[in-house]
Order: sequence, then C-alpha cells, then structure tokens
Amino acid sequence: MAREPLGELLDEAVAIMRRKGHPAPRGEVEEIAAHVLGRKVGELVADFEPHDRVAAKFRRLVGRRADGAPMGHLTGLAELGGVEVAVGPGVFVPRPHSELVLASGLAAVAEVSAPLVADLCTGSGAIALALAHRRPDATVHAVDFDPLALDFARRNRERRVKLGDTPIVLHEADVTRPGLLEELTGRVDLVVANPPFMPDGAEVPPEFGTHQPRQAIFGGPDGLRVIRHVVAAAERLLRPGGGFVVEHGHVHGESVPELLRAGGLFTEVSTHADHDGWPLYSLARRAGE
Repeated sequence: MAREPLGELLDEAVAIMRRKGHPAPRGEVEEIAAHVLGRKVGELVADFEPHDRVAAKFRRLVGRRADGAPMGHLTGLAELGGVEVAVGPGVFVPRPHSELVLASGLAAVAEVSAPLVADLCTGSGAIALALAHRRPDATVHAVDFDPLALDFARRNRERRVKLGDTPIVLHEADVTRPGLLEELTGRVDLVVANPPFMPDGAEVPPEFGTHQPRQAIFGGPDGLRVIRHVVAAAERLLRPGGGFVVEHGHVHGESVPELLRAGGLFTEVSTHADHDGWPLYSLARRAGE
C-alpha cells in the first residue's frame, strides 16, 4: 500500500490544529515534521513518503500539540536569545515574548564592564544562559527551588560550557525565603526575573493551565505572591543604579509598576508591551546612584 506523502500529512495536521483553535499552525506542524524526520524545516519535501512508523509518530505529536502540549515538550528543545536549551515535561518552556525581557536586561548593562547578574526563577536556565552567551564577561547567578528544573538547567549549562560559553552559577533556593544570595547584597548590576504571575483562579489556555508546571504559572490569589518577594530581593541585591527587569504579563500592567514605586527604592519605572501590544514586563533602576 502506498504511503502518504509528507505534503498530505502536513495538510491533514494543519486541519486538525485549526479545528482545535490554533489560528496559524503551519509553522508548528512543519517544525514537528522536521523534528520527527531529523531535518531542518527548509529541507522538507512535499512528495517525500515517510515510513509508517514515522508518520504515526508525527500524528501522535501533532495530536499532543493540538491538545495544548508545549512545542518544547514535543521536541525536547526551546530557543531563547540564540541559545538552544533542553526542556521537557515538568519544566517551563520559555516563551518567545521573553526575548524582549532578555533584550531589555542586556540593554540595562550594556555600559557595565563584567556585570554581576542574578536571574530569579530561572527554570531551565534559558535567560541566564542567553545572558552569559551574549555577555561572556558577565558572572550570572541563576536561582530556582525546583530540583527538576535545576536538573535541566545543569545539563543546559554543561552543554553551553562545551560550546565555549561562560558557565553560570546555579543555586537551589526559594526566592521567597529571606537572605537569598546574601553574599551578593548591594553588588548586583542586573536582576532579571520571570516569576509565576497568574492569579490562582485565572483561566489560561491548556498549554499553561495543564501542561506547564503550575508552580511556574500561578502566583497566589492575586498573582503577586512570588513577585512581591522578587521585588524585595531586587531592592536588596542591586547596587545603586542597578537594573531590574521583571516579566509579569498583562494582568499586572498597573500593579507591578505600583509595587516598584511603593517602596521608594526604584526610579525610572516603566512598563513595556509584548509583540501584541499587551503589557509584558517592567523595568526599573535601583535608587541611590
């Protein structure tokens, strides 16, 4: 029996994804096909006839993506700032929107030689590793409390070191506990954080409410439980003039800037939008310089 050409498999998968509410699934479907075939997207050939086992795996992964599983959990990889990291079930997959957070952090220390950086709620280590990749003169400390996430971060760190990047310093610690990175108090040039920020009762797509780890998504009744501790840690860790970048999503476009201004220890507080125009993150400077 003739095997189904790849082009027909792709069209079938696109139709499945659209029925599940994915508005523009062609790129994701091609990415899944490339992963299954061990090729680059640009190398896909429509009349190629994959083996039945390959076609079955492709359909299975498309079904999981249609049900909301993150792409990174299907391919085992994600990319941020030109750095590829291993991810998987149980660890947060970095979003493309976080590229803007990374860029803002890099800009905040663009004029600082050998910056000292702290990445709070690091997860797979994606932001910390991207910072170290772009700024090899930096010393980057990355913090997370979840052993599974830190296991991914360690493996990602070792891979980046083999590729020539400066190693990041990993800490297994809870950012809500007092004394976080106490030895760095008043010395840090940049604190960057992507903490959980959704209120516990918020309705979110299955990708975030079902497939991503809850502790990376939900931040208490108002979504600010972890953010409040991250702000307090940044106030203590940053040197005068040091930069702070915190991702908080559209639900906190007003509350997080208010929180930053309330203590009187941050200046130049500003909120910035994502690619769709929704509030994404806030930027501030530690007062006193």
